[in-house]
Amino acid sequence: MADKILIVDDEKEIADLVALYLGNENFEVFKYYTAEDALACIQREELDLAILDIMLPGMSGLQICKRIREKHNYPIIMLTAKGEETDKITGLTLGADDYITKPFLPLELVARVKAQLRRYKRYNAAGEEKQEDGILEHAGLIMNIKTHECFLNEKSLSLTPTEFSILRILCEKKGNVVSSEELFHRIWKDEYFSKSSNTITVHIRHLREKMGDSFEKPKYIKTVWGCGYKIES
Repeated sequence: MADKILIVDDEKEIADLVALYLGNENFEVFKYYTAEDALACIQREELDLAILDIMLPGMSGLQICKRIREKHNYPIIMLTAKGEETDKITGLTLGADDYITKPFLPLELVARVKAQLRRYKRYNAAGEEKQEDGILEHAGLIMNIKTHECFLNEKSLSLTPTEFSILRILCEKKGNVVSSEELFHRIWKDEYFSKSSNTITVHIRHLREKMGDSFEKPKYIKTVWGCGYKIES
């Protein structure tokens, strides 16, 4: 069954071009030029990934991203204007997994889509866990690798694929410092594009917010200045 991809961009030429390239890769594409039509699709279809332009008339792509994250954890790629660093960070904070700056090469976007889908499926798939039962536990935190579920003090945590991946890596290497570079390599294996140094920082901050973890006195994710991040054993 073909993966279902949502593309939303009010610049019809861009939306049409992206849809053409994704269609050529045998993806099932749902293409829209307005946020209203996109939201209807999100409610109607079981999507596998969304590509959202930030600058849309009416409701922005950032608002759509926030709506998606209220119910879904599939990957989201934001399309941003050149130099809009604030929009990139805001998108990541709201739960986006990646961004690409306009103008871009369609083949690069296709590669990003494939990389995100591979990672999403890999961390949702059973049978690839290092642990026999697929369960990671630490101080009230429980991660079920097989079902992609996460609980903290018996309360469910709704994590994006990227957030889940980061937390899983830190739990697997509990007691050891994991650098931002290692997290990049483990999560985005296809390093064909440069990423902002803020990317991991933003995802870590978002994780802490969801976990109710303190930056000054963290119970779970500790920043080791100049080195990376760790979860104490």
